[in-house]
Amino acid sequence: MSDVSHENSNHHGKDHDYHLVDPSPWPALGALAGGVLLGGAVLYFHTDQFWMMIVGFVLTIITMRGWWRDVVREGHERGDHTAVVQRGLRFGMILFIASEVMFFAAFFWAFFNASLMPTAFTDFTWPPPDVELIPAWELPFLNTLLLLASGATCTWAHHALKHNNQKHLKWGLALTVGLGVIFLCVQGYEYAHAAFGFREGIYSSTFFMATGFHGFHVTVGAIFLGVCLIRALKGQLKPNQHIGFEAAAWYWHFVDVVWLFLFIWIYWWGGS
Repeated sequence: MSDVSHENSNHHGKDHDYHLVDPSPWPALGALAGGVLLGGAVLYFHTDQFWMMIVGFVLTIITMRGWWRDVVREGHERGDHTAVVQRGLRFGMILFIASEVMFFAAFFWAFFNASLMPTAFTDFTWPPPDVELIPAWELPFLNTLLLLASGATCTWAHHALKHNNQKHLKWGLALTVGLGVIFLCVQGYEYAHAAFGFREGIYSSTFFMATGFHGFHVTVGAIFLGVCLIRALKGQLKPNQHIGFEAAAWYWHFVDVVWLFLFIWIYWWGGS
């Protein structure tokens, strides 16, 4: 252990580079929020009542704010995020993204199962003949361009941070968040003008489940990067200390890739 690391360890009353987290209410509250949000989604699908979803979403935002606040304090104010801890956080984020890959794989599985082996419920054809499809090369293609551009601006911001260019970092983050918000607005407009609803068959159900959960992930990613933008404006992101932004950038690129699969298979191939 280096002298600096040894001094930091003595300052925090420990003789190792690991961080033992303090007792926290956020895991339990997060589980509760996820349960309420899921229950609210089921309630909305069956009754069109969305009050429970709003409660779950508010609880989720409260959990995110409190948990991220504590993590920022641990890393920025207390110096608990040593090189060893940052390595563990990176592995944790990789495992989280891997679990998200399997999450979306389930939706694609359902979609391909219905489209490659159509049944009497769809007159043995795909897409179902009574569904007015959303043209892939209109709003979905616009959203594809928006997310690809946001991926580029996110990479620009990360590159600027590595070179300690704070001005370009802030601009890159602001553009990324802005493009994400525009994407959500376009998708909301698309949903509002769709000619089919969630409960009108296997096509509409798989469509809204896959694209809707992707929209939820874009929302979370935009909030994640918005927090990073606030931290950048406060001067808290440094070239050698930005694990939070690194995780947010990974998450955002994952969201980009998922959308490309959605556009190609559900909007383009699935609608042809």
